[in-house]
Amino acid sequence: MANTEITVDSKSTKSSVLKILHGSKSAESGLSSDSYKMDYPEMGLCVIINNKNFHPNTGMSFRSGTDVDAANLRDTFKSLKYEVRNKNDLTCKEIIELMCNVSKEDHSQRSSFVCVILSHGEEGIIFGTDGSVELKRLTFFFKGDKCRSLTGKPKLFIIQACRGTELDCGVETDSGTDDDVTCQKIPVEADFLYAYSTAPGYYSWRNSKDGSWFIQSLCTMLKQYANKLEIMQILTRVNRKVATEFESYSLDVNFHAKKQVPCIMSMLTKELYFFP
Repeated sequence: MANTEITVDSKSTKSSVLKILHGSKSAESGLSSDSYKMDYPEMGLCVIINNKNFHPNTGMSFRSGTDVDAANLRDTFKSLKYEVRNKNDLTCKEIIELMCNVSKEDHSQRSSFVCVILSHGEEGIIFGTDGSVELKRLTFFFKGDKCRSLTGKPKLFIIQACRGTELDCGVETDSGTDDDVTCQKIPVEADFLYAYSTAPGYYSWRNSKDGSWFIQSLCTMLKQYANKLEIMQILTRVNRKVATEFESYSLDVNFHAKKQVPCIMSMLTKELYFFP
């Protein structure tokens, strides 16, 4: 177990072998039609919103360790050939303007889009440095009918934030875009993937020295498997790593020996690999 001093992200304070060749998708697997086209000239844009300092009148605490997460993410997505843009301490208005402006960019030469939000949160809500904003207001700009140059392409939103105030005590267990997209109608909500650091209603844990459990695990799994596994397989490994290798340590009995499991919500319509 990784028993470490933690802070809380909240307002209140070897399995199966795939038929995939290293660095390429095997024709034998039939992946050409079932996976996203990832050989555009650019992998895509990765925007990292890192909120650490909050206005005093919000009552929200300083998010120690978040800079470690931001640096780890930057290194990880740069290694995956993404253009990475770090944005620190944004107000709600600034976050909305950023998302709006990015959605208006020409993504026609990009294979995908990634947005990472590191902040305080509640269910369906992300906090700017001066208050809250609904997550759906931010993702709205990237819907298929709003951002046409990303229509049919994967759009990933990675959220490191609380989704409520519940604590998971754990339980003991026995050990053991393609050319055809233009000629068919697709849902405007299609091709989104949301990777949340925790399950609905729960706290999300963060270490002041090493960063959050979720982002640590996500970056580790991406570096290890992005050149060979599909995104859902990678995120499932992230879930397992967070669930089994981390446990809170606190002098406050109410926050001691708690667990966490990330949550994946996918509207992807194809398999997503980080290589052509």
